[in-house]
Amino acid sequence: MYYTNWLVGVKNRACIRKANKTPSIDWKSFMDIYNNTTSYKRNRSELILSKLLLKKDYKIIKKIGEGTFSEVVKAQSLKDGKYYACKTMKQSLSSLEQANNLREVQAMKKLNPHPNIIQLHELIFDKESGTLSLVCELMEMNIYEYIRGRQQPLPESKIRLYMYQLCNNGIFHRDVKPENILIKHDVLKLGDFGSCRSLHSKPPYTEYISTRWYRAPECLLTDGYYSHKMDMWSVGCVFYEIISLSPLFPGTNELDQVTKIHDVLGTPDSGLLQKFRQSRAMRFDFPPRKGSGLSRLIPNCSAPSLSLLYQMLAYDPEERIGSRAALQHVYFRELRLAERRTDSLHRAIGTVEGGESSGTPNSVDHLWRMARQGRRQHNIKHVAEPRIRRNAPHYLVELPKLNVVVPAPQITYPVTTVPALTITHCGSPLPAITSKKCHSRLAKPRDESYRSAFKTYYMPPLDRKRGGY
Repeated sequence: MYYTNWLVGVKNRACIRKANKTPSIDWKSFMDIYNNTTSYKRNRSELILSKLLLKKDYKIIKKIGEGTFSEVVKAQSLKDGKYYACKTMKQSLSSLEQANNLREVQAMKKLNPHPNIIQLHELIFDKESGTLSLVCELMEMNIYEYIRGRQQPLPESKIRLYMYQLCNNGIFHRDVKPENILIKHDVLKLGDFGSCRSLHSKPPYTEYISTRWYRAPECLLTDGYYSHKMDMWSVGCVFYEIISLSPLFPGTNELDQVTKIHDVLGTPDSGLLQKFRQSRAMRFDFPPRKGSGLSRLIPNCSAPSLSLLYQMLAYDPEERIGSRAALQHVYFRELRLAERRTDSLHRAIGTVEGGESSGTPNSVDHLWRMARQGRRQHNIKHVAEPRIRRNAPHYLVELPKLNVVVPAPQITYPVTTVPALTITHCGSPLPAITSKKCHSRLAKPRDESYRSAFKTYYMPPLDRKRGGY
């Protein structure tokens, strides 16, 4: 394999440095000046940020992290006492319009609210300093921090839940990696939309995009001719990393990155390489190689998860699985069934108390808790009031008929007059017992016309015990 054109620029720069050799530098004094300047700039920016947030009733608690283009601090609202993550851009902006036109700001405004995308709470812009801050919901940690230092792998049920939420985004993020996947109470949310693009945009895109370890082959071998399928490659790399607790393709440079991909997945066919060559003004070739395969690297991985992983890491982007198809994979069958049960309970019960999003673990647990509580109340009720056995035999019991006079023009039926019984007990008479007709629950009158002439009572069926009544 050779990349001739990659070395041209490097050699030219080396020749220029030799021709314009500068005297040696006192690195100690240089670093002292640099550190003092950097410290001054850092203190100044922190002071500006603190004043800016204080104007909007926010107090800085601590610094969370810092990147090339921004830094993130934990801030507390002085109005309600809630904590937020405040992301401040290092780039100085000239106007609020320019701030609103930033790709990250537009993406977060359009995508919110979404259960698996970090929520934008407020946009703060200082016209004097040109500082822009995004106040977002505060998450506990990112996936990298979550799996770093773990000795035992995560349970497969938890991995399945995380991947289902990650596939549910369906956007053109272009920088999916563990550091940009935030987690709180087993809910995953995607952050850092600085590289996000619209699904309707057309290539060529920016060539150097995404973090190298999670960069798809079409991003490495073409001049920006890729699609949203590159995100599924990145999701597959994150999937493997969550399972094995180690990165899949930790390349040191672009050439080493391609080599590591071929070591595992093998060299693609010549037709696919020819398609990649047509979209890049550079000649490249790879010796045929059979990859080791993913099953050797993660031998304890289940068959459904391995199947989904191979489809996410398909070398050809046209054969790579999409986000919608991934959600329908057999690997997520249990979660889909749970989601359907949740939806049916939502329709039956109505809005869940607390306003939790459907499909999240908290809302599912809450719904099933309500269902179990209703079942327990149902059982307690029947313990207090024993149920009548419905499978017991029914016996028709007839009592003497009543004397009933039916007024005209209704038809009168001959009835037998039964004299009233007078029973005495210890010399004192008891009330007379009148005759009534009683039917079992399942017994029906022989003629419907008798309904108006007789008052019907239903008696519970008798339980047969030891051959008697």
